Amino acid sequence: MSSCPALPDGFDFTDPDVYQERVPLPEFALLRETAPVWWNRQPHGVAGFADDGYWVVTRHADVKEVSTHPELYSSNVNTAVIRFAEHMTRDQIDIQKLIMLNMDPPEHTRVRQIVQRGFTPRAIRALETALRERAERIVRAAKDGGSGDFVTDIAVELPLQAIAELIGVPQEDRSRIFDWSNKMVAYDDPEYAITEEVGTQSAAELVSYAMTMAEARKECPAHYAGPSGGGGSVGEDIVSKLVAAEGEGNLNADEFGFFVILLAVAGNETTRNAISHGMHAFLTHPGQWELFKAERPQTAAEEIVRWATPVVSFQRTATQDTELGGCKISAGERVGLFYSSANNDPEVFDAPDVFDITRDPNPHLGFGGGGPHFCLGKNLAVLEINLIFNAIADLVPGIRLAGPDPRRLRSAWINGIKELRVHYG
Repeated sequence: MSSCPALPDGFDFTDPDVYQERVPLPEFALLRETAPVWWNRQPHGVAGFADDGYWVVTRHADVKEVSTHPELYSSNVNTAVIRFAEHMTRDQIDIQKLIMLNMDPPEHTRVRQIVQRGFTPRAIRALETALRERAERIVRAAKDGGSGDFVTDIAVELPLQAIAELIGVPQEDRSRIFDWSNKMVAYDDPEYAITEEVGTQSAAELVSYAMTMAEARKECPAHYAGPSGGGGSVGEDIVSKLVAAEGEGNLNADEFGFFVILLAVAGNETTRNAISHGMHAFLTHPGQWELFKAERPQTAAEEIVRWATPVVSFQRTATQDTELGGCKISAGERVGLFYSSANNDPEVFDAPDVFDITRDPNPHLGFGGGGPHFCLGKNLAVLEINLIFNAIADLVPGIRLAGPDPRRLRSAWINGIKELRVHYG
C-alpha cells in the first residue's frame, strides 16, 4: 500500500475540489500504466466510512472483473457511493441500502426482476412519440429565448420529463421532483448551500411522495390514464405494473419509494449531464457537429456517454480476501471502480482522447461494468440523447458557445456541468 511517487502527496481520486476543475484523466493514465490497482490513502473517516482509504481500479478489464463478481465485491456492505460527507452517520448510510443500486443478489435480483418490467423495449417504445414531442417543445422554447444556459434550458428538461412520464407524475408536481433530486446530489457544492441534512430531508420527501403515489395507484389504478395523462391505456403506467398486486412479485410501497429515488438520481442526473457534456463536445468539435447534423449516426449516443461518463466512480467492498491486478485486497476494504478511467483505456479504445461519434465498436462502461448492476435504463437514456440532439440539430443547428468554459459541479463522484452558456440562433 505504498504511495505512487509520481502523484502529489495526498492526492485523492474522490476529492470534490478536483472534479470542480476537471476529471483527472492524466492521473488515471499514470495509474493504468504503473499501478492499475492502487491504494488511495485518506484521512480516517473523511469519506463517511470508518477507514483510511480505498483501492483505485483504473483499467477497463479490472472494472469489469469487479462488476461481474458481486459475491466477491459487495454493493451492499458500504453502498455504491464512494464518498459521503465526513459527518455522515452510519445510520444515514445504512438507510440507503434500501435503494436497488446498493443491494446484492439475491435481494437485488428479486427487485430488479420486478422493476425491469417498466423498461422493456416495448415499454420504452411506448414513450417515444411523447418524448419526441417533448424534446421538440423544449428546444423551441430555448430557441425563443435567443440565448441562455443550455443546462437549465434543455439538458435538465427531457430526462426529468421522461421519468415523470414513466411513473405518471402529474405535470404540476414535476418541479418538486427536480428540486428534490438536485438537493440529494449537490451537497458537496457550496454554491447550492445544501447540507447533508437538506439532502437527507429531500430524499425523505421524495420517498414519501412516491409511497403515497404507490398506495393511491394500488387502490385505484383506473385513475391514471396513461402517458401524458391522456393517450395511454388506463392503469398501464409503470407504477401500476410494479405495485398493483403486491404478493404476486410486486413492490411494496416502501420499495417503490426507494426505486423512485434511484430513478430521480440515476435516471435524471446522469442523462442530464451526458446531454450537457455532449453538447459541449459538439461545440468544441465542430466537425463532429456537422457530421451529426448531416448523417445522424446511431453510434452518436454511445460515444456521448463514453465521452461524458457522468458517473466517475462507484464502489464495492471486498467480502473476503482476494486479489485484483496483482494486488492483495483484504476483506472489508473498499474498491473504487473508476469508469472515467476505464472509458479512456487505450488497451480497449483507439485514440480514446478523440470524440468520435462514429466509434464502433464502443464497449464503454458508462452504463456500468456489466454484471447485476448494469444500467436498467440504458435504452431510455439512449433514446433521450438521440431525441434531444435530433431536435437541436433540426431546430437550432447554428447553436454556438456564448461564454467561457462550462461551470462544473463540485462532487466526489458525479461529472456534472452546472452551467453552459450558448446562443441558440
